[in-house]
Amino acid sequence: MTRRERFLGEMDAVIPWSRLIRLIEPHYPKAGQGRQPRGLEKLLRIYFLQQWFNLSDPQAEDAIYDSESMRHFARVELGDEVVPDESTILRFRHLLERHALTHAIFDAVADLLEERRLLLRSGTIVDATIIAAPSSTKNASAIRDPERKQTRKGRNWHFGMKLHIGTDQRGIVHTVRATAASVADITQLPDLPHGQEREVFGDQAYWKEDDREFLEARGMRYRINRRPTSKRRLSERWRMINRARSRTRARGEQAFRAV
Repeated sequence: MTRRERFLGEMDAVIPWSRLIRLIEPHYPKAGQGRQPRGLEKLLRIYFLQQWFNLSDPQAEDAIYDSESMRHFARVELGDEVVPDESTILRFRHLLERHALTHAIFDAVADLLEERRLLLRSGTIVDATIIAAPSSTKNASAIRDPERKQTRKGRNWHFGMKLHIGTDQRGIVHTVRATAASVADITQLPDLPHGQEREVFGDQAYWKEDDREFLEARGMRYRINRRPTSKRRLSERWRMINRARSRTRARGEQAFRAV
């Protein structure tokens, strides 16, 4: 068994398919006189494959033909039925976006994790990642997407969106916020904790003295890496604290990437 097959088998077993289908079904087209809609669960499974393996709509269609493990996960039999084409996959994705069903799916999975006591509430790790997008204006509208902006990270410039993520200390995501890439990480910190944790971890981009005083007044440990000032270096004690926090955050990020 390959790693992909093992991963897809685990996801097939843990995702609450019936619960997600009930969320989408009221908005899904019903069979009529015209073109018959593809199976809802099949398209939902293909949508999950797109997210996990970063597939465009044409790539998702090709992957169903090329990969037996993906085909098996999507419940597609080549000899018995037609594989959903890229336009069908696109329409399904737009349906989810139009009715804000992606948020409902995320909340349903988070509720399931909490029901099964798999989501740790003791602490939250906050971080952000840039989702790149083409910056070219060579498209039908001849303009850039107004929701996407440019930002600098290190010495490199990036164009696109930014995901601001809150996870528990094992890397299980409980909160996601999407903004333009130019939005500063620290502005999203108040929205990332779930409110029940006793500790918050993050890198230097999230350090703010006002936030530290506010959270500690509420009984929460502010374990954000402190920024060194230009006038004086951090003491050895603070350097040790930052190293320990970085190790904790790295373990959470490694677990998140594994998921």
